[in-house]
Amino acid sequence: MSTEPEPGLAPEHVGPRHTKDEPIMMTVDGQEFRVRRRLGRPAVYDFDWLSGPHDYGFTSSGPAMTRAEMEEAIRAFLRDIDPVTGYLRE
Repeated sequence: MSTEPEPGLAPEHVGPRHTKDEPIMMTVDGQEFRVRRRLGRPAVYDFDWLSGPHDYGFTSSGPAMTRAEMEEAIRAFLRDIDPVTGYLRE
């Protein structure tokens, strides 16, 4: 088995940014999310919290995101959730 790097393969954190129009499903820290780019707004991402206690989620805007950046955005969102109410802390 060769130890030489293969062209076109890269670790996920440096891999291509998410550019497809179809949603992607992600599980982060046991929580299920659907991530979608808004039509006509390629730098806007909607994160739907599918396993949460409410029909809830968040939106992020900025440059195209890698999967690792999406995971970090989800973790930041989850850190701000009140475990009693299931909504953002005030």
